[in-house]
Amino acid sequence: MCSRKTKRITEKKVITICAALALLAIHYGAFAQDGIQGINEANTKVRSYFAAGTNLMYAVGALLGLIGAVKVYQKWNAGDQDTGKAAAWFGSCIFLVVVATVIQSFFGV
Repeated sequence: MCSRKTKRITEKKVITICAALALLAIHYGAFAQDGIQGINEANTKVRSYFAAGTNLMYAVGALLGLIGAVKVYQKWNAGDQDTGKAAAWFGSCIFLVVVATVIQSFFGV
């Protein structure tokens, strides 16, 4: 069934390989860092970008509000009383402004 040419993995080889891997893990584990410095750096970077992101959300909200106002005005001038879909643009404007404000106050940025 098995030819003599096939190599057999003996128990001694498995133990040797496991011991080598354990020593390697211990060796590289000594050089590991706790990660606090990286977490603090990421926290600082995210907080520095947050003001610009909030201003961007306010700008997009203002743009959506203007688009919604124009759409509602056009529908009313055309005599269409169903402005529900056009008024949804106002809802998205309010949503963006509220989300930006809540996130800003929640995280204390």
